[in-house]
Amino acid sequence: MKFVFDLDGTICFSGKPLSTKMVQALDFIVQNGHEVVFASARPIRDLLPVLPTSMHQCSMVGGNGAFVAKEGSILSTIHFDKEIAESLMGLINKFEADYLIDSQWDYAYSGDDDHPIRRNLDPEQRAQNRRIEELNENVKVVILRSLEPQHMLNELQKLPIVTYMHGSENIIDVSPHGVDKWAGLQALGVQPQEYIAFGNDANDVSMFRHAKRSICVGDHVELVQMATEKVLNDEQEVIKKIIALAVELGVYKLDY
Repeated sequence: MKFVFDLDGTICFSGKPLSTKMVQALDFIVQNGHEVVFASARPIRDLLPVLPTSMHQCSMVGGNGAFVAKEGSILSTIHFDKEIAESLMGLINKFEADYLIDSQWDYAYSGDDDHPIRRNLDPEQRAQNRRIEELNENVKVVILRSLEPQHMLNELQKLPIVTYMHGSENIIDVSPHGVDKWAGLQALGVQPQEYIAFGNDANDVSMFRHAKRSICVGDHVELVQMATEKVLNDEQEVIKKIIALAVELGVYKLDY
């Protein structure tokens, strides 16, 4: 069975790398014949630093589906076409927005240095912060702050793109049309009803919709209605659920 995990707020907390106990739980899954897949809003560049090196070969969906990686290599990216990219820049300028724009690897960042997104951005300095016009393609946009954020969201939703509003963080994720985590999983060859999904936010809805079982971490209103199960937003509770599912699927030896 494939276990598909969102990262931030699901198995990764406060932007820190996976804890030793969480890594042990994921290792327990793999050691007993199952596969771990990661599906995150983070681009692959920023997904890698929170994972142990031993898991860098795992299949990954990044940027809410815009990036797909397997065995340590990025297989594909989906980017905005030129017209949509120009429309996005027009709205960014109109609403004087701070942003993070990702290309396949490098990025353009205009927000405050103390913003939580900035603290988690390229911590290992694998990439470069470039001017927008220097990026070879725009794969994902995050609006960090803007004048009239609700008005900006309304304008963004008129474009043929995918938007996710993260209310608790007051940021807007923007991806190309047709991009979501389920599309990314399909690009990896994942089939409907052949995986268990763990997630905590609106960008996990698409992969919950096609999962055999889905576990909502916390109380996200939309996601919890789709989930087959729910656990508290607490690392130890998540670990217990991971182990319980592994045991339920036929694992009989528990070493810790």
